Amino acid sequence: MLLGACAQQPAACVAPLKPALQVDLYFGRGSVSDDDWSAFLANEVTPRFPEGLSVLDVAGQWRDPAGKIARENSKLLILIVFDAPAHAAKVDVVASAYKQKFAQQSVLRVERPVCAGL
Repeated sequence: MLLGACAQQPAACVAPLKPALQVDLYFGRGSVSDDDWSAFLANEVTPRFPEGLSVLDVAGQWRDPAGKIARENSKLLILIVFDAPAHAAKVDVVASAYKQKFAQQSVLRVERPVCAGL
């Protein structure tokens, strides 16, 4: 299951900041090794988001379809995109590729408007 939250852009950003969208993707690690994660990041994520990204190690939990609480180490991928409409398809491809490659049931997706600048 891919979950998403849609929100409106902030009312106003103070220059030099401009409206952007923060996209957070949570990837359960399960049995995904560090080398497998690094290869996935290099081959699937970076080519689609070469402008930059951040990755954090996080501890997560979720309720599986049987109702059991599952806990696992996860990766949080944080993207800041200024081309909000164009990013969606790329994010979908990344999430789908991860689920398929590593037999994961879901990738949690959270989006929120932000003001950002370089």
